[in-house]
Amino acid sequence: MIGKHLLSMDQLTKEDIIEILDTAESLRQVTDRPIKKLPTLRGRTVCNLFYEASTRTRISFELAAKRLSADVINFSADSKSSVSKGESFKDTAWTLEAMGVDAIIVRHGSSGAPHQLAKWVKAHVLNAGDGAHEHPTQALLDLFSIRERFKEFDGLKVAIVGDVIHSRVARSNVKGLVTMGADVTLVGPATLIPKEARSWGAKIEHELDPLLADLDVCYLLRVQKERQNEQLFPSLREYSNLWGLDNRRMSKMHKDALVMHPGPMNRGVEIAADVSESERSIILDQVSNGLSVRMSLLYLMLGGNEGEDS
Repeated sequence: MIGKHLLSMDQLTKEDIIEILDTAESLRQVTDRPIKKLPTLRGRTVCNLFYEASTRTRISFELAAKRLSADVINFSADSKSSVSKGESFKDTAWTLEAMGVDAIIVRHGSSGAPHQLAKWVKAHVLNAGDGAHEHPTQALLDLFSIRERFKEFDGLKVAIVGDVIHSRVARSNVKGLVTMGADVTLVGPATLIPKEARSWGAKIEHELDPLLADLDVCYLLRVQKERQNEQLFPSLREYSNLWGLDNRRMSKMHKDALVMHPGPMNRGVEIAADVSESERSIILDQVSNGLSVRMSLLYLMLGGNEGEDS
């Protein structure tokens, strides 16, 4: 069983991941029913505490909680919040604790913020992205999406391509994929691959083309221009020419290979528009599967093994 908090993919064993994915598979059936709700978390309160802008992750968590009948509070650290008046992260945490929330979904620009939050509150804490550190629920929904097509992870060849150094998604995905037995390669310019990446259990390559024919999954990362304090590659055009996935490159992949991207996409940079909309792309599946996976996590962490009405 997963622990009280979900802060990092490091804490999950292969068995934990399988339990999460299997539970997500069973809960996905709820979305096909006329009444898309279960009573599992009735009377529970879930707070989305977002210090960074997000659309997909916040909405996905909100809908997941509501599908399980939880009450949901959305807190965004913008000009209308108490943060703009100088309230600290710790004070906000204590306020939520005083309100009796049962779970806090936190996204924060500082690496390690969810770990600190978990020390301050009694509520369950789920990491929805912390700085350039981790994004475990994205990794889990990606694993779920891959398993739909390949069933087995052992020996699966996955390339994660692009801006690895700024990507919390890359870190969490490498950990999850390696745990499940996949063969992972990080691909990109040397300036965008962190020095410690080899310790994650992935191979490092700087050219994409020689790998394409053997890949089962080509996972493109968004070029995070907003996080770059210096120019780490000559131009977006050169980046696209060397590491972007276009139709020419996609044609070198075998017929069952998948194209993935965590979104939002820079079309024409890391991925061509027609590739993102091709039959090999499962980008929209990733979005829809995020709902089932986040329902699974909330169910397992807050609902436990309680019985529920069908």
